[in-house]
Amino acid sequence: MQHTNFAPGIASGTTDALLVALIEADGTGSHAYVEKLCANAGDHGARPLASLADAAHYLCLLHGRFPGVIDHAATRSTDNAARQWLLHACDAFADERAYMTRVSVALGPVPSTSGQNNADSAVLQQRHALEMLAQSDRRGCAMGAALTLVLDWHGIRNLLDRAAIRAGIEPHKCKIPGKEDTLAVARAIATDEPSSRAVLFGARQLLHQHRGLWELMQARMSIRAMEG
Repeated sequence: MQHTNFAPGIASGTTDALLVALIEADGTGSHAYVEKLCANAGDHGARPLASLADAAHYLCLLHGRFPGVIDHAATRSTDNAARQWLLHACDAFADERAYMTRVSVALGPVPSTSGQNNADSAVLQQRHALEMLAQSDRRGCAMGAALTLVLDWHGIRNLLDRAAIRAGIEPHKCKIPGKEDTLAVARAIATDEPSSRAVLFGARQLLHQHRGLWELMQARMSIRAMEG
């Protein structure tokens, strides 16, 4: 996958457009492994089920604990323009955590895969990195991570919904803020070049951790395939 880099001299008015470009280039929905998982979710074989269970389990490990990225950002943000969005996002993501957990339990245990302890340790390190990012004192950084989590969650939710159906669960409506409302907050808080850079830094770091998760999931699938 080709990752997106942007040159210096960011204008604050382009922050929302750059967030969209980052999601399109590096977001969960465009990751080849996630696309494969979604395409194969309806396959009733053991291997697709194992991969779905793996993904759901590690998503819970990364984002299933309270407080999460958005909750931490809510305690750091002083932007009035973000207040209502944060209240909405925090409440909605609490529902998403419960849904994630329900899907994970329904899919069954984590598939036996060599290097399990290393995988657990890697995702715990990712979670710690996200916690630190979401508690940054740099204005805009934590909000950049929170905004991007919501934008990227739509791709993650697509996978969770397919996994839910595979497990016999009816997907429920996702209540997280929509794309346009989220981008409007990005425009409102990125009022100068330093804040725009901070928002985009938070965005890139959040997506970096998500890419790391999916690459780990892909590697674990390959190990299981080799082990038979």
